[in-house]
Amino acid sequence: MAGTYARETETLVIGGGPGGYMAAIRLGQLGHKVLLVERSELGGECLNRGCIPSKALLHAGGLFHTLREEGSSLGIRYGELSFDLAATQHSKRALVEKERQGVRSLLKSAGATVLPGEARFTGPQTAQLVAPDGGSERIDFRYAVVATGAVPVELPGFTVDGDRVLNAAQMLELEYLPKSLLVLGGGVSGCELGEFYAQVGVSVTIVELLPQILPGLEPELSAELTKAFLKLGVGVRTGTRARALERSAEGIELTVEGPGGPEKLQAERLFLTVGKRADTARLGCEEAGLVPEPRTGFLAIDAQQRTKVPHIFAVGDVCRGPMLAHKAYREGIVAAEAIAGLPSRFDFQVIPGVVFTTPELATVGLGLAEAQQKGHQCREAKFPLLALGRAHAAHATTGWTKIVAEEESGLLLGVHAAGESAGEFVTEAALAIEMGATVRDLAGTIHPHPTFSESLQEAALLWLGEPMHVAKRR
Repeated sequence: MAGTYARETETLVIGGGPGGYMAAIRLGQLGHKVLLVERSELGGECLNRGCIPSKALLHAGGLFHTLREEGSSLGIRYGELSFDLAATQHSKRALVEKERQGVRSLLKSAGATVLPGEARFTGPQTAQLVAPDGGSERIDFRYAVVATGAVPVELPGFTVDGDRVLNAAQMLELEYLPKSLLVLGGGVSGCELGEFYAQVGVSVTIVELLPQILPGLEPELSAELTKAFLKLGVGVRTGTRARALERSAEGIELTVEGPGGPEKLQAERLFLTVGKRADTARLGCEEAGLVPEPRTGFLAIDAQQRTKVPHIFAVGDVCRGPMLAHKAYREGIVAAEAIAGLPSRFDFQVIPGVVFTTPELATVGLGLAEAQQKGHQCREAKFPLLALGRAHAAHATTGWTKIVAEEESGLLLGVHAAGESAGEFVTEAALAIEMGATVRDLAGTIHPHPTFSESLQEAALLWLGEPMHVAKRR
């Protein structure tokens, strides 16, 4: 696209990740002329450098680990077991490309035009598109949707070099297994990829500044994962600050300071994953009249995803947290419908979250301490998977399902689960909370047997003092 061109569109969507492509599809369905600009690959962080590729690796690592640890006891006979990361990466890339093609097809069927390149506002209703070949194009629009996502936070002195120090995108593309790995940051990405590499034989240690891994998550879920990590052989250093980093031809040396004082940790590679900030620096916000939050880069929005400039909307990681693809999906739909004049709003009681480790962790609503801080008179009940038939059949008895509810009314306030398939039934809990269900409603809902979802019903029965598959205390 060498040269300079100009075009008009009703709505310009900047960014083709979950929020952006969902907004473009919905706008097309509603009859709007929409142009989507993506500087990298359709699908954004989630499809290309996050949710999907990490789950592909976790699936492969989980299979390998299960065969190695349990195969013979289950009657599975095989020769020498080995893990070929390069072959796994080939499979993962084919999956990601297939998913990209699916997104591309959906956008085409909705009538959305997709252009490669980087878009930057040049005014309240104009933008410049710079194509990969250097060509430039002016875009005039009536509405815009900003969906540029987020970028990793950088730490001074811990620069990512793609060799000894890697970010999440680079960790997802490794084709060899390092002998040892330090993970600086115990958030979701650090825990999921740390587990994958540990499952396939890498010596892994996670270093987290805050008192628990997965900061902000219900503490008992974090504790359950910490216990599982220690059993797997993953080192977990919480309340530990990274002070300095030395690199050499052999690896890295990380100086940390924790509860026990200063310490030096060595490894072949360092995975740096200490958070993200909204990607608004290159957007031309000032020219459009937008004012990002100075520290985080977030764009402030209202319930219809409108920024302070009424015809410009923002969705996904570029605006309020949490940074979740399913939140971005909903925000993209809300923005599109608001542009079309529909009374759509981002109105919700709860947003569920899942961490795809072993055990899988799922959470929705309030924890007990948080509920009490908000003034609820409430209590919790926890049903152990050790008492669940499906868990024994699947050799997955680690974990539990816990519910939090108001003492007097039985109103459901939160559900938290650790265990296999926890992420598959947490939506039932989210729907129950959205609809104002009580613990009695959950207990009276017939659940299929044998399933892990039965643990939700069993936790409800336990809360009511009517347990069926654990002994009632006298």
